[in-house]
Amino acid sequence: QLQLVESGGGLVQPGGSLRLSCAASGFNLNYYAIAWFRQAPGKEREGVSCISSNGRATNYHDSVKGRFTIARDNAKNTVYLQVNNLKPEDTAVYYCAATLLSPTVVACSRRREEYDYWGQGTQVTVSS
Repeated sequence: QLQLVESGGGLVQPGGSLRLSCAASGFNLNYYAIAWFRQAPGKEREGVSCISSNGRATNYHDSVKGRFTIARDNAKNTVYLQVNNLKPEDTAVYYCAATLLSPTVVACSRRREEYDYWGQGTQVTVSS
């Protein structure tokens, strides 16, 4: 059974950092592009960042560029999202998602309709 499990969320003060993890089970992440999405109350789910299956391409929402970094460790079947200099507007449930993508493709997408497998989410709250 294909499963994605997010962890690492929590309550943090403005300016703080967290490392979110997305662990896969039941399938080999080597052949999947991964994206992180977030959804705040009353707002649409938005794509924050993505990474290609070969790790050579990444993409970020303008609002997080320079503060968030996505990385993957295929040996651990895990993708990470390092989130630094957090702002109250970053408060949301963060989800990871996977889509099958050839390792020859050096690209990824932050469009939610392109992703087939989703985790349950981890809450990030930024507040003083």
